Amino acid sequence: MKEDTKLLLDWYDAERRILPWREDPTPYHVWVSEIMLQQTRVEAVKDYYARFLATLPDVASLAAADEDTYLKIWEGLGYYSRVRNMHKAAVTIMDEYGGEIPSTAKELQKLSGIGEYTAAAIASIAFQQPVSSVDGNLLRVYARRNLYRENIKDPAAKKVAYDYYMERMPEDRPGDYNQALMDLGATVCLPNGEPECFRCPWADLCEAHKQGVELEVPVVPAKKARRIEHRNVYRVHCGDVLLLSKRPDTGLLAGLYEFPNDLLVPEKKAAETSEKSSGNSSEKSSGKLTKKQVAELSQNALDRFLSDNDLTPVSVFPLPAAKHIFSHVEWHMTGYDIEVESLEQLPSEAAGSSDADRADLFACHLSEVDRYSIPNAFDAFKF
Repeated sequence: MKEDTKLLLDWYDAERRILPWREDPTPYHVWVSEIMLQQTRVEAVKDYYARFLATLPDVASLAAADEDTYLKIWEGLGYYSRVRNMHKAAVTIMDEYGGEIPSTAKELQKLSGIGEYTAAAIASIAFQQPVSSVDGNLLRVYARRNLYRENIKDPAAKKVAYDYYMERMPEDRPGDYNQALMDLGATVCLPNGEPECFRCPWADLCEAHKQGVELEVPVVPAKKARRIEHRNVYRVHCGDVLLLSKRPDTGLLAGLYEFPNDLLVPEKKAAETSEKSSGNSSEKSSGKLTKKQVAELSQNALDRFLSDNDLTPVSVFPLPAAKHIFSHVEWHMTGYDIEVESLEQLPSEAAGSSDADRADLFACHLSEVDRYSIPNAFDAFKF
């Protein structure tokens, strides 16, 4: 065993994070945790992980679950395609693998939603297969350990890091080796701010630390700025009945439920968008708008929404503005609380929509709202 491998595993044995999926690392548990941990903090995942297993404790139950069930359990975690892919993969496992999760990274990558990193993590942790699971944490550790100054996002960087770790991976503890590197990157060799080199088992071996240039690596290209979308959100109610809508089956937050809302786009921009694209115009950028433009567009959209849906308002009150950040877009939302005379003209069940440009509206009793998966983008407007 190489010196740096022994140092790392000794550190891991003494300092490793105690996480629920590590205490019982069955293939299913590792799979669920790894998917949840994609683009989500560890502390945020713990409660969701427990809730998920309480309802869907194994592959068979996940495969048999209906969409509303698994989306509701996932509510608040975001990136809902992750759980949709898990369901597809579970069905495949039941149909093609006899209900047993594949044990090799190669077979795991054939399943929906399981990429190279996740396949390696499951194979090494649950099945003790010697394969390195290289993610952002491991790339950062590698770059600092070896003073790698090339673009860390380039595929070549992943290849050299993978080879480096594979040369040092112990045959008897591949899962622990990968998890030790994950912990090192997540808790010591930090991505934002000063790394805690005084706690690092590799401090004396780290080339970046020796030269005092830890913050110069890894080299990461500048991120593309997120586009801004201005939206109206309508909290429409009559007595104990609330108006909801179901999003189309494709695009952002596909198939989830929401408060009715409109993208605010200037008329000229909307016409250009219509001419250039036959796709989902509701997800196109609204561009840069002044406060005055937003206010005017918001009022016009509100009037149009009420008219188009035959809604007679009893009262309309502005709600505090809210913002929600996705990976590539920001929603800047203007909210309205709208009490109406009646919602009887609308269906009482979500019918789903085949129209990519609109969501279907339906009336829902307040006592039934919890049945529906409403993403946390709309938390600011919930009662």
